[in-house]
Amino acid sequence: MTLGINIVEPSNAETALVTNPGMYQLDIILKKGHNLAIRDRGGTSDPYVKFKIGGKEVFRSKTINKNLNPVWDEKVSLLVDSLQEPLYVKVFDYDFGLQDDFMGSAYLYLESLEHQRNLDVTLDLVDPQYPDHDLGTLDLAVTLSPKEGDFREATMLLRRSWKRSNKLHSSMRLSDVHRKAQLWRGIVSISLIEACDLQPMDANGFSDPYVKFRLGHQKYKSKTIPKTLNPQWREQFDFHLYEEQGGFIDITVWDKDAGKKDDFMGRCLIDLSPLSKEHTHKLDVPLEEGEGMLVLLVTLTGAAAVSISDLSVNILDDPHERHQILQRYSVLRSFHNLKDVGMVQVKVIRAERLMAADVTGKSDPFCVVELSNDRLQTHTVYKNLNPEWNKVFTFNVKDIHSVLEVTVYDEDRDRSADFLGKVAIPLLNIQNGERKAYALKSKELTGPTKGVIFLEIDVIFNAVKAGLRTLIPIEQKYIEDEPRVSKQLLLQNFNRVRRCVLLLINAGCYINSCFEWHSPQRSICAFLLFVLVVWNFELYMIPLALLLPLAWNYILVASGKDTRQDVQAMEDLLEDEDEDYDKDDKDPERKGFINKLYAIQDVCISVQNALDEVASYGERIKNTFNWTVPFLSWLAIVALCVATVLIYYIPLRYIVLAWGVNKFTKKLRDPYNIDNNELLDFLSRVPSDIQVVQYRELKLDLSHSPNKRKKNNPG
Repeated sequence: MTLGINIVEPSNAETALVTNPGMYQLDIILKKGHNLAIRDRGGTSDPYVKFKIGGKEVFRSKTINKNLNPVWDEKVSLLVDSLQEPLYVKVFDYDFGLQDDFMGSAYLYLESLEHQRNLDVTLDLVDPQYPDHDLGTLDLAVTLSPKEGDFREATMLLRRSWKRSNKLHSSMRLSDVHRKAQLWRGIVSISLIEACDLQPMDANGFSDPYVKFRLGHQKYKSKTIPKTLNPQWREQFDFHLYEEQGGFIDITVWDKDAGKKDDFMGRCLIDLSPLSKEHTHKLDVPLEEGEGMLVLLVTLTGAAAVSISDLSVNILDDPHERHQILQRYSVLRSFHNLKDVGMVQVKVIRAERLMAADVTGKSDPFCVVELSNDRLQTHTVYKNLNPEWNKVFTFNVKDIHSVLEVTVYDEDRDRSADFLGKVAIPLLNIQNGERKAYALKSKELTGPTKGVIFLEIDVIFNAVKAGLRTLIPIEQKYIEDEPRVSKQLLLQNFNRVRRCVLLLINAGCYINSCFEWHSPQRSICAFLLFVLVVWNFELYMIPLALLLPLAWNYILVASGKDTRQDVQAMEDLLEDEDEDYDKDDKDPERKGFINKLYAIQDVCISVQNALDEVASYGERIKNTFNWTVPFLSWLAIVALCVATVLIYYIPLRYIVLAWGVNKFTKKLRDPYNIDNNELLDFLSRVPSDIQVVQYRELKLDLSHSPNKRKKNNPG
């Protein structure tokens, strides 16, 4: 049960306590919803409900995933000091990243309720902007009771809340409800080891199982293990524990089916309350509503690794606290708590010249700071394009390669927040203690948008822990964006692949030019280097050779030369594509559907040809060994026998040396010789599977034979 207090401003508190004859207790049971609005692509929604009184949020329900007829059965008791203010009920569709979609709202007028009587209430949800839309209904059970005898207790509660809110200016601090919803108090690490004796769901007597985990709004999904009833995953997931969430992790097992809905294989529920902290528990959990058992390792770690404070209160400004943090991440403690890599402190100072998102020419901006799965936000500064937040956020660093994302939104009443701008800052690029202005970027982070934000960031970490953390899998996001089909994205990815392929082709052409003696000086140097390396080759030379380009590029960077022209090329490419995208939006007639179709067609043809080439060579290798063409298979046997004898009797060093000398001198011996690759020439003679089908003779139908027709018709 949650206790909600309608907190009033200090100036109004005295008046409320004097004029109101008593307090009221409002008991509400949020039962269920019917035919709610569709907000997700899959034809469903993830609804949750908010209650507000006097403009202040007093209750938020849990989120029911993928359901238009959700059942909550949640009870809340509220103390209200006035029946003049109605209960404002709002329903939202949960989308990670503050893009929650509005699903409807309704008012419950408290003056109309009978006292001390349980009433069943059905609220019709409406959208003020689209009043004709049917958004479904909510079922509530409501009881309103006078609290004459408890007036003194309620008065004390109000005065206590007034004192708390008066410590700092109310517009400059997060509410307790808001703060509690963001900060987490511990980590639950779950290692999904294996499952035993699962139920067969496919016709072949096997299943393709994967597992879903859910703790509140946090969700994870394991990889799919094909064709097995005893899968082994060996995957790890980390959840955050919040005070208001129950200590239960919902686990479901599913069978992956291509082209149709996945089959449910069972579920289990893990109660975290009896598990001791700082200890790994091995759990063998049987599946309910199914067959089999899951084997898990669960570790609870109690730590407040994120925090919010005002600019006047931050730990790194205290020399004693800073010294303790530096000691905690010193080299001497490199092997103590390897998951605690470091900490980052972000001061969100202010923003300037933001985009006007409202019709009044102003915005209601607030700022969201994200690091991996940790997400905190500032208060909202209303009707201001140059807001000042002056907030300090502290995060625990689990991976020094994480990217700090700072996003500015415009708050909209009853609608999802509008995007104003964003910056992404890799932790390794941060200059400690530097107050810096960052130009805001677009949502895709490919181009600028209006406004700048002023941040001051400090990162303290242990280099040894950070290096070890680099060698383990990266932390997954709770919820990833759904993949979408995009012409710009398709062209962008195609151009990226083409640039990588062209780089390899250019390197091959450069090597081939040494064989072709286009530059005699270069070819002589390459030949001498080849002979020297092959004659003296040892295995340690492989990592040594990889060190050389790293050292060379480091020298260039240290001397002030930019060796990363490819980054600038990619930036230009993305800007060009953004311009094309804007032109498509502004002039749809000139860039019509046919032009877009042709652009996608060109990319698809190139991808299609590349896939055909790769598949054909794979099939030709297979057909060489399965005697599709006996002559070529016999030829392969002879070549492999000769190669076996040569390698057995002649050291590999001499064979490679002879091959290189042959390649280098071939052009000198025969200037008009056409360069070739003997292995690819051999494989080009082997038919692919498609060619095998094309060359196969059809069985002759004797009923249509010419000789038979002559016999049947002698005259």
